[in-house]
Amino acid sequence: MSRISEERMAKANEQLKAISQEDHAKVKALAAIVKTPRSFIFKTPDAYGMTGWSDLVIPSDDGTPLEAWYIPAKGGESDKLVIFNHALPMCRAGFPGHFGEPWSNFDDAEIDFVIQYKHLTDAGYNVLTYDFRNHGNSGAANNGVCGIGQWEWRDCVGVKKYVDQHPRLSKMKVALYSQCLGGVSQYAAISKHPELFKNVLCMCSPLVPNMTAIFEAFSKRQGISQYQELIDLELLKLGGFPAADMGGYLWAPAVTLPVLMWQVREDIWTKPEDGQKTFDLLASKDKELVWIEDTTRRFKDGYNWFGRNPEKVLGFLGKYMN
Repeated sequence: MSRISEERMAKANEQLKAISQEDHAKVKALAAIVKTPRSFIFKTPDAYGMTGWSDLVIPSDDGTPLEAWYIPAKGGESDKLVIFNHALPMCRAGFPGHFGEPWSNFDDAEIDFVIQYKHLTDAGYNVLTYDFRNHGNSGAANNGVCGIGQWEWRDCVGVKKYVDQHPRLSKMKVALYSQCLGGVSQYAAISKHPELFKNVLCMCSPLVPNMTAIFEAFSKRQGISQYQELIDLELLKLGGFPAADMGGYLWAPAVTLPVLMWQVREDIWTKPEDGQKTFDLLASKDKELVWIEDTTRRFKDGYNWFGRNPEKVLGFLGKYMN
Protein backbone atom coordinates (compact mmCIF):
# COMPACT_ATOMS: atom_id res chain seq x y z
CA MET A 1 0.00 0.00 0.00
CA SER A 2 3.02 2.29 -0.30
CA ARG A 3 2.23 3.60 -3.78
CA ILE A 4 -0.06 6.39 -2.54
CA SER A 5 0.56 8.92 0.21
CA GLU A 6 -0.66 8.43 3.77
CA GLU A 7 -2.97 11.41 3.28
CA ARG A 8 -4.50 9.89 0.17
CA MET A 9 -4.86 6.51 1.86
CA ALA A 10 -6.59 8.11 4.85
CA LYS A 11 -9.03 9.89 2.55
CA ALA A 12 -9.73 6.65 0.69
CA ASN A 13 -10.55 4.90 3.97
CA GLU A 14 -12.87 7.74 4.96
CA GLN A 15 -14.67 7.40 1.63
CA LEU A 16 -14.87 3.63 2.10
CA LYS A 17 -16.73 4.10 5.39
CA ALA A 18 -19.21 6.63 3.96
CA ILE A 19 -19.89 5.34 0.43
CA SER A 20 -23.15 3.59 -0.45
CA GLN A 21 -23.07 -0.04 -1.52
CA GLU A 22 -24.30 0.95 -4.97
CA ASP A 23 -21.62 3.58 -5.48
CA HIS A 24 -18.92 1.30 -4.11
CA ALA A 25 -19.87 -1.29 -6.71
CA LYS A 26 -19.41 1.37 -9.40
CA VAL A 27 -16.00 2.32 -8.02
CA LYS A 28 -14.84 -1.31 -7.99
CA ALA A 29 -16.14 -1.88 -11.51
CA LEU A 30 -14.27 1.19 -12.71
CA ALA A 31 -11.02 0.05 -11.08
CA ALA A 32 -11.48 -3.37 -12.69
CA ILE A 33 -10.66 -1.83 -16.08
CA VAL A 34 -7.12 -3.07 -15.33
CA LYS A 35 -8.29 -6.69 -15.12
CA THR A 36 -10.61 -7.12 -18.08
CA PRO A 37 -11.68 -10.13 -20.18
CA ARG A 38 -9.21 -10.92 -22.95
CA SER A 39 -10.08 -10.16 -26.53
CA PHE A 40 -9.80 -13.18 -28.80
CA ILE A 41 -8.18 -13.61 -32.21
CA PHE A 42 -11.32 -13.18 -34.32
CA LYS A 43 -9.49 -12.43 -37.56
CA THR A 44 -6.12 -13.33 -39.10
CA PRO A 45 -4.11 -11.94 -42.04
CA ASP A 46 -5.82 -14.52 -44.24
CA ALA A 47 -8.98 -12.40 -44.03
CA TYR A 48 -7.44 -9.86 -46.42
CA GLY A 49 -5.39 -12.20 -48.55
CA MET A 50 -2.01 -11.57 -46.94
CA THR A 51 0.37 -14.45 -47.57
CA GLY A 52 3.59 -15.80 -46.12
CA TRP A 53 2.75 -14.76 -42.58
CA SER A 54 3.71 -16.87 -39.58
CA ASP A 55 2.99 -17.32 -35.89
CA LEU A 56 5.77 -16.52 -33.43
CA VAL A 57 6.33 -16.73 -29.70
CA ILE A 58 8.60 -13.97 -28.42
CA PRO A 59 9.83 -13.80 -24.81
CA SER A 60 9.18 -10.59 -22.93
CA ASP A 61 12.17 -9.17 -21.09
CA ASP A 62 10.98 -11.01 -17.97
CA GLY A 63 10.26 -14.24 -19.87
CA THR A 64 6.49 -13.91 -20.32
CA PRO A 65 5.66 -15.57 -23.68
CA LEU A 66 4.14 -13.18 -26.21
CA GLU A 67 2.15 -14.57 -29.12
CA ALA A 68 2.87 -12.70 -32.34
CA TRP A 69 2.49 -12.59 -36.11
CA TYR A 70 5.15 -11.76 -38.63
CA ILE A 71 3.64 -10.60 -41.93
CA PRO A 72 6.01 -9.86 -44.81
CA ALA A 73 5.40 -7.07 -47.29
CA LYS A 74 3.24 -7.80 -50.29
CA GLY A 75 5.30 -9.43 -53.03
CA GLY A 76 8.05 -10.51 -50.63
CA GLU A 77 9.96 -9.38 -47.59
CA SER A 78 11.27 -5.81 -47.77
CA ASP A 79 13.94 -3.96 -45.77
CA LYS A 80 11.37 -2.02 -43.70
CA LEU A 81 9.72 -3.26 -40.49
CA VAL A 82 6.85 -1.81 -38.46
CA ILE A 83 6.54 -3.16 -34.89
CA PHE A 84 2.84 -2.83 -34.06
CA ASN A 85 1.18 -3.15 -30.65
CA HIS A 86 -2.32 -2.63 -29.28
CA ALA A 87 -4.53 -1.01 -26.66
CA LEU A 88 -6.26 -2.35 -23.55
CA PRO A 89 -8.34 -4.59 -23.65
CA MET A 90 -7.53 -5.57 -27.24
CA CYS A 91 -5.26 -8.03 -29.02
CA ARG A 92 -3.28 -8.08 -32.27
CA ALA A 93 -6.50 -8.78 -34.24
CA GLY A 94 -8.22 -5.73 -32.77
CA PHE A 95 -11.30 -5.63 -30.55
CA PRO A 96 -14.39 -7.88 -30.81
CA GLY A 97 -17.02 -5.48 -29.45
CA HIS A 98 -19.36 -6.54 -32.25
CA PHE A 99 -19.51 -10.04 -30.70
CA GLY A 100 -21.43 -8.73 -27.68
CA GLU A 101 -20.69 -9.12 -24.00
CA PRO A 102 -18.32 -8.95 -22.24
CA TRP A 103 -16.50 -6.83 -24.86
CA SER A 104 -19.52 -4.71 -25.75
CA ASN A 105 -19.52 -3.49 -22.13
CA PHE A 106 -16.58 -1.34 -23.27
CA ASP A 107 -17.86 -0.57 -26.75
CA ASP A 108 -19.94 -2.51 -29.25
CA ALA A 109 -17.67 -1.62 -32.17
CA GLU A 110 -15.31 -3.86 -34.09
CA ILE A 111 -11.76 -2.54 -34.16
CA ASP A 112 -9.93 -4.05 -37.10
CA PHE A 113 -6.14 -4.00 -36.86
CA VAL A 114 -5.78 -6.63 -39.58
CA ILE A 115 -6.89 -4.21 -42.31
CA GLN A 116 -4.21 -1.86 -40.97
CA TYR A 117 -1.58 -4.56 -41.50
CA LYS A 118 -2.94 -4.87 -45.03
CA HIS A 119 -2.35 -1.16 -45.62
CA LEU A 120 1.19 -1.48 -44.29
CA THR A 121 2.16 -4.61 -46.20
CA ASP A 122 0.64 -3.26 -49.43
CA ALA A 123 2.84 -0.18 -48.98
CA GLY A 124 5.99 -2.32 -48.69
CA TYR A 125 6.36 -2.75 -44.93
CA ASN A 126 6.88 -5.98 -43.06
CA VAL A 127 4.81 -6.09 -39.86
CA LEU A 128 5.61 -7.66 -36.50
CA THR A 129 2.59 -7.49 -34.20
CA TYR A 130 2.08 -9.08 -30.80
CA ASP A 131 -0.31 -9.53 -27.89
CA PHE A 132 0.73 -7.90 -24.64
CA ARG A 133 0.88 -10.02 -21.47
CA ASN A 134 -2.61 -10.77 -20.14
CA HIS A 135 -4.05 -9.96 -23.59
CA GLY A 136 -5.00 -12.09 -26.57
CA ASN A 137 -3.15 -15.41 -26.50
CA SER A 138 -0.03 -14.23 -24.67
CA GLY A 139 1.06 -15.52 -21.30
CA ALA A 140 -0.41 -14.44 -17.98
CA ALA A 141 1.65 -12.37 -15.55
CA ASN A 142 1.25 -10.01 -12.59
CA ASN A 143 -1.91 -11.78 -11.41
CA GLY A 144 -3.64 -10.92 -14.69
CA VAL A 145 -3.53 -7.19 -13.91
CA CYS A 146 -2.60 -4.58 -16.50
CA GLY A 147 -0.12 -1.98 -15.26
CA ILE A 148 -0.74 0.42 -18.19
CA GLY A 149 2.96 0.43 -18.96
CA GLN A 150 4.39 -0.31 -15.53
CA TRP A 151 4.95 -3.97 -16.47
CA GLU A 152 4.18 -3.98 -20.18
CA TRP A 153 7.32 -1.99 -21.06
CA ARG A 154 9.09 -5.32 -20.62
CA ASP A 155 7.11 -6.68 -23.55
CA CYS A 156 8.22 -3.79 -25.78
CA VAL A 157 11.82 -4.43 -24.73
CA GLY A 158 11.56 -8.18 -25.33
CA VAL A 159 10.16 -7.70 -28.83
CA LYS A 160 12.86 -5.16 -29.74
CA LYS A 161 15.59 -7.50 -28.45
CA TYR A 162 14.09 -10.29 -30.56
CA VAL A 163 14.27 -8.05 -33.64
CA ASP A 164 17.83 -6.98 -32.89
CA GLN A 165 18.99 -10.60 -32.49
CA HIS A 166 17.18 -11.92 -35.59
CA PRO A 167 19.36 -12.64 -38.63
CA ARG A 168 17.04 -10.82 -41.07
CA LEU A 169 14.90 -8.46 -39.00
CA SER A 170 17.98 -6.91 -37.39
CA LYS A 171 19.07 -5.58 -40.80
CA MET A 172 15.77 -3.77 -41.47
CA LYS A 173 14.81 -0.14 -40.98
CA VAL A 174 12.45 -0.01 -37.98
CA ALA A 175 9.39 2.07 -37.13
CA LEU A 176 7.00 1.70 -34.18
CA TYR A 177 3.22 1.79 -34.12
CA SER A 178 2.50 2.10 -30.40
CA GLN A 179 -1.06 2.92 -29.36
CA CYS A 180 -2.82 3.61 -26.07
CA LEU A 181 -1.51 1.02 -23.57
CA GLY A 182 1.12 0.23 -26.19
CA GLY A 183 2.17 3.87 -26.43
CA VAL A 184 2.54 4.28 -22.67
CA SER A 185 4.50 1.02 -22.54
CA GLN A 186 6.71 2.05 -25.44
CA TYR A 187 7.51 5.42 -23.87
CA ALA A 188 8.48 3.60 -20.66
CA ALA A 189 10.64 1.13 -22.59
CA ILE A 190 12.46 3.99 -24.32
CA SER A 191 12.96 5.71 -20.96
CA LYS A 192 14.41 2.58 -19.33
CA HIS A 193 16.40 1.25 -22.31
CA PRO A 194 17.14 4.14 -24.67
CA GLU A 195 20.04 2.25 -26.24
CA LEU A 196 17.62 -0.32 -27.72
CA PHE A 197 15.62 2.28 -29.62
CA LYS A 198 18.34 4.56 -31.00
CA ASN A 199 17.97 2.97 -34.44
CA VAL A 200 14.16 3.43 -34.60
CA LEU A 201 13.35 5.95 -37.31
CA CYS A 202 9.85 7.12 -36.26
CA MET A 203 6.75 6.22 -34.26
CA CYS A 204 3.01 6.41 -34.79
CA SER A 205 1.53 6.93 -31.34
CA PRO A 206 -2.28 7.10 -31.37
CA LEU A 207 -4.56 7.69 -28.41
CA VAL A 208 -1.97 7.57 -25.65
CA PRO A 209 -3.81 8.13 -22.33
CA ASN A 210 -3.21 9.14 -18.76
CA MET A 211 -5.39 7.01 -16.52
CA THR A 212 -6.13 9.83 -14.08
CA ALA A 213 -8.08 11.59 -16.83
CA ILE A 214 -9.88 8.39 -17.83
CA PHE A 215 -10.98 7.62 -14.27
CA GLU A 216 -12.07 11.24 -13.81
CA ALA A 217 -14.12 11.18 -17.01
CA PHE A 218 -15.87 7.87 -16.32
CA SER A 219 -16.49 8.52 -12.63
CA LYS A 220 -18.07 11.87 -13.51
CA ARG A 221 -20.45 10.16 -15.94
CA GLN A 222 -21.45 7.71 -13.20
CA GLY A 223 -21.84 10.31 -10.46
CA ILE A 224 -18.90 9.07 -8.39
CA SER A 225 -16.22 11.62 -9.27
CA GLN A 226 -15.68 12.47 -5.59
CA TYR A 227 -14.07 9.04 -5.01
CA GLN A 228 -10.73 9.32 -6.86
CA GLU A 229 -8.78 8.26 -3.76
CA LEU A 230 -11.02 5.23 -3.26
CA ILE A 231 -10.55 4.29 -6.94
CA ASP A 232 -6.81 4.28 -6.25
CA LEU A 233 -7.31 2.05 -3.21
CA GLU A 234 -9.39 -0.42 -5.23
CA LEU A 235 -6.67 -0.44 -7.91
CA LEU A 236 -4.12 -1.31 -5.24
CA LYS A 237 -6.35 -4.07 -3.86
CA LEU A 238 -6.40 -5.66 -7.31
CA GLY A 239 -2.60 -5.67 -7.27
CA GLY A 240 -2.23 -2.74 -9.65
CA PHE A 241 -1.06 0.85 -9.56
CA PRO A 242 -2.78 4.14 -8.64
CA ALA A 243 -4.04 6.20 -11.55
CA ALA A 244 -1.21 8.73 -11.40
CA ASP A 245 1.34 5.95 -12.00
CA MET A 246 -0.32 4.86 -15.25
CA GLY A 247 0.11 7.39 -18.01
CA GLY A 248 2.14 8.39 -21.02
CA TYR A 249 3.08 11.75 -19.51
CA LEU A 250 5.41 10.00 -17.05
CA TRP A 251 7.82 8.86 -19.77
CA ALA A 252 7.01 11.13 -22.72
CA PRO A 253 10.06 13.37 -22.10
CA ALA A 254 12.32 10.39 -22.97
CA VAL A 255 10.90 10.20 -26.50
CA THR A 256 12.98 12.08 -29.06
CA LEU A 257 12.21 10.29 -32.34
CA PRO A 258 9.69 11.73 -34.86
CA VAL A 259 6.10 11.08 -33.69
CA LEU A 260 2.69 11.17 -35.34
CA MET A 261 -0.06 11.16 -32.70
CA TRP A 262 -3.81 11.33 -33.06
CA GLN A 263 -6.56 11.80 -30.50
CA VAL A 264 -10.37 12.06 -30.56
CA ARG A 265 -11.11 15.65 -29.55
CA GLU A 266 -14.51 14.98 -27.90
CA ASP A 267 -13.49 11.53 -26.58
CA ILE A 268 -15.86 10.50 -23.77
CA TRP A 269 -13.04 8.45 -22.23
CA THR A 270 -10.86 11.47 -21.49
CA LYS A 271 -10.48 15.19 -22.24
CA PRO A 272 -8.59 16.96 -25.02
CA GLU A 273 -6.22 18.84 -22.72
CA ASP A 274 -4.94 15.51 -21.39
CA GLY A 275 -3.91 14.25 -24.83
CA GLN A 276 -2.37 17.64 -25.54
CA LYS A 277 -0.41 17.42 -22.28
CA THR A 278 1.22 14.14 -23.25
CA PHE A 279 1.97 15.38 -26.75
CA ASP A 280 3.55 18.57 -25.42
CA LEU A 281 5.82 16.56 -23.11
CA LEU A 282 7.30 14.51 -25.96
CA ALA A 283 10.87 15.69 -26.48
CA SER A 284 10.65 15.03 -30.22
CA LYS A 285 11.63 17.96 -32.42
CA ASP A 286 9.48 16.57 -35.24
CA LYS A 287 6.01 15.74 -33.95
CA GLU A 288 2.44 16.22 -35.09
CA LEU A 289 -0.91 15.82 -33.31
CA VAL A 290 -3.98 15.15 -35.45
CA TRP A 291 -7.41 15.72 -33.89
CA ILE A 292 -10.27 13.46 -34.99
CA GLU A 293 -13.38 15.60 -35.06
CA ASP A 294 -17.17 15.12 -35.02
CA THR A 295 -17.23 11.99 -32.87
CA THR A 296 -17.03 11.02 -29.20
CA ARG A 297 -16.18 7.37 -29.88
CA ARG A 298 -12.60 6.48 -29.06
CA PHE A 299 -13.03 2.81 -29.96
CA LYS A 300 -15.08 2.97 -33.16
CA ASP A 301 -13.51 6.09 -34.66
CA GLY A 302 -10.14 6.54 -32.93
CA TYR A 303 -8.61 3.08 -33.19
CA ASN A 304 -10.08 2.51 -36.66
CA TRP A 305 -8.87 5.87 -38.02
CA PHE A 306 -5.78 4.48 -39.73
CA GLY A 307 -7.78 1.59 -41.17
CA ARG A 308 -10.19 4.04 -42.80
CA ASN A 309 -7.70 6.82 -43.60
CA PRO A 310 -4.31 5.27 -44.38
CA GLU A 311 -2.85 8.17 -46.34
CA LYS A 312 -1.62 10.28 -43.41
CA VAL A 313 0.12 7.41 -41.64
CA LEU A 314 1.67 6.00 -44.81
CA GLY A 315 2.92 9.47 -45.75
CA PHE A 316 4.51 9.88 -42.32
CA LEU A 317 6.19 6.47 -42.44
CA GLY A 318 7.36 7.06 -45.99
CA LYS A 319 9.04 10.30 -44.99
CA TYR A 320 11.37 8.52 -42.56
CA MET A 321 11.55 4.94 -43.84
CA ASN A 322 12.28 5.41 -47.56
